[in-house]
Amino acid sequence: MIAQQPLCQRPVEIPRWRPPGGKRSGRERLPSVELDRRTMTRPAASVAINDLVRKKPILVVVSGPPGAGKTTLAHRLARRIGCPAICRDEIKEGMVHAVGDFIAAPTDELTLRTLPTFFQVLELLLTAGVTTVAEAAFQDRLWRPHLRPLGELAEIRVVHCQIAAETAWDRIQQRQGESPTRRAHADAYLIDRHVHTVGHDSFDRVRLDVPECDVDTSDGYRPGLDEIVAFVNAGR
Repeated sequence: MIAQQPLCQRPVEIPRWRPPGGKRSGRERLPSVELDRRTMTRPAASVAINDLVRKKPILVVVSGPPGAGKTTLAHRLARRIGCPAICRDEIKEGMVHAVGDFIAAPTDELTLRTLPTFFQVLELLLTAGVTTVAEAAFQDRLWRPHLRPLGELAEIRVVHCQIAAETAWDRIQQRQGESPTRRAHADAYLIDRHVHTVGHDSFDRVRLDVPECDVDTSDGYRPGLDEIVAFVNAGR
């Protein structure tokens, strides 16, 4: 095998000029030019791209009690931002679809599998530099220990969905009858309005030292979606 010279040191050949009708006189070799790599600088575009990669993505945490409209808001917010929405309930629904015949319970096997899967997906996306909306009805004892490590990968913003217990109860009952995917969850165990109200009113929201936004989801959004998007994008 014939050894080849490095591309930056290889002689460059160009045809010698000849007048129309003249004879070809061969090819002329230009002298070899060696480049000092120590003095070469990166193109400006390369520098800009690397600077962008070093910026942290944003993790938007949408939380609140069951029936607070979190999933709908998470998807609307993700569409406006231009990023994926990772919803805890949807992950479990996908697991139930794969299993087939399944009866949900408050602490069933798939519920236990969903928790680590949810945060592993978030870690994967954030490590890749993907701004992400994360939605779940977790309370502080589950959110905080899992979000703290993700704070090394992303800038975290928290959106707290707030709603009256009675309105949340009505929504839970309505979606249970209308959405076939709700069979993946333990909604059937929520049969007592009083028990629901106690759990709703004692909901322990996530507590982190990060920017927060409280959103009333009783009828639309207050503040509105534009303001929530501005909250997420602040400083960008």
